[in-house]
Amino acid sequence: PRLPALQDGTETQRHAVAIAGGGPVGMALALGLANHGVPSVILEADDTVCVGSRAICISRRSLEIVERLGALPAFLAKGLPWTSGTSFYKTTEVFRFEMPTHPGQKLPPMINLEQYYIEQYLLDEIERRNAAQPGLIDIRWGTELSGFSQDGHGVTLQARNALGAYTLRCGWLAACDGGQSFVRKALGLALEGAAYEGRYVIIDIELPSRHRTERRAWFDPPWNPGSTVLMHPQPDDIWRIDYQLRPGQSTEQALTPEAVRAFVQRHLDAIGEGHLPWKPVWTSVYRAGAMTLADYRHGRILFAGNAAHAMPIFGVRGLNSGFDDADNLAWKLAAVAKGESDASLLDSYSAERIAAFHVNAENAMRSTEFMSPPSRGFDLLREAALSLAEKHRGIAQLVNPRQTQAVCYEDSPLSSPGDDLPAGPVPGEVMADQPLRQGHLTDWIGPCFTLLVLGEAGLPEAGLPPALRVVRIGGGADANADAQADAGVLRALGAEPGGAVYLLRPDGHVAARWRAPTAAQIDAALQRASAHTVKVKETA
Repeated sequence: PRLPALQDGTETQRHAVAIAGGGPVGMALALGLANHGVPSVILEADDTVCVGSRAICISRRSLEIVERLGALPAFLAKGLPWTSGTSFYKTTEVFRFEMPTHPGQKLPPMINLEQYYIEQYLLDEIERRNAAQPGLIDIRWGTELSGFSQDGHGVTLQARNALGAYTLRCGWLAACDGGQSFVRKALGLALEGAAYEGRYVIIDIELPSRHRTERRAWFDPPWNPGSTVLMHPQPDDIWRIDYQLRPGQSTEQALTPEAVRAFVQRHLDAIGEGHLPWKPVWTSVYRAGAMTLADYRHGRILFAGNAAHAMPIFGVRGLNSGFDDADNLAWKLAAVAKGESDASLLDSYSAERIAAFHVNAENAMRSTEFMSPPSRGFDLLREAALSLAEKHRGIAQLVNPRQTQAVCYEDSPLSSPGDDLPAGPVPGEVMADQPLRQGHLTDWIGPCFTLLVLGEAGLPEAGLPPALRVVRIGGGADANADAQADAGVLRALGAEPGGAVYLLRPDGHVAARWRAPTAAQIDAALQRASAHTVKVKETA
């Protein structure tokens, strides 16, 4: 830890944005702000990246976000890609799911990667950014946020580390300080929603297993009757085992070294790997629940990640939702901090991400009610479904964990009406990646407003907002030779015949789409999507 330059106990530098919490969501937000040239300071109470694997499943959507942050190569080099999962009732296979994927896709639907690597690779990218632009992201390890207050001009923070306490000022405070958020508690806010009594023990072990990379689940296995056991592989021969505690079982007793060793050996013996040498490396416990704040914006304080919401692990929506929070917030907060957009843009962050929470929670809680039945009625339903699933594949769909996928901001205030197209993402949806003749569509979409011109679609010769990046893909005469698309791709995006034009937000969501928009339509959609405070200058 260090102390910044101070005058009468107050840091002399004023910060555009302060971020409470240096976990993956806080670092992702800082990198997202840096993409728009906005510096930030991160206050992190720990003095290193996290201990324990924690969140391990990173979705395709999150990988797209990580690519915009600059850290994708490290994630892909270390992470284990996977596409499928197998579920067993007792010892009989009853269901196998496959996540959508095909050879032409740029990214796998999911990778497994321990959170300490996730944080380290984001930190490595922060250090690369700072080497090129010193001070762009000031991450202060071993520094605790101890108090704060806000007014109409900014937020005053009290921080302390091993060398002393000091005050600092910032324009905006982003609370990314986790499930036990100090900021949330200091404001007297509480998460609201459904919390279940089901408890799961997490045990990470080092095991030289050669089993394929997939997610396995055992319901009511003979070696742990009346419970559920999950197992995931991770890099470096680390395996995640989650198992459900039965009512009346002591959490403290289950976490003792003797109990951990006995359970793991019993489980490995049952699946035919008990002969392999293994050792425990990390243990923890969690409860299932889906809860959220009623609002993610409180004046100049914004909440993201587990500080804003809690998700059950089923369907892996926890950290993946946090990455989406950071991706949504970064460009909006940057625009407001630079004075380009009205602060009302930040209200759309709260509205969109709370709507996304409810979509995620609905699917996650369906899985939770199956994985960890909250009542005898749910328990009976699960027993019936599992006993019939082997022979009745329609019933077996009840076992599906409903893996996370990109959320559509269906009622976003930033979306504009446009033209009906026969296919392609509607306003609010993410522009999904598509294979081009060379490379992929997302290679051409950066963290900025992009006008995607497909096929034979034309554009006005004058009057386009200069803030837009124009990318032409497909059959148009002006299309880049490296950005040609097959007719199948153009059809999938509603651009055959005649072409199509999409206005994409910096987070990749569609703001509007047309057949042949006028300059006025494009300008109006951009103004709405960005809440500009000044009129965008027209090109000559």
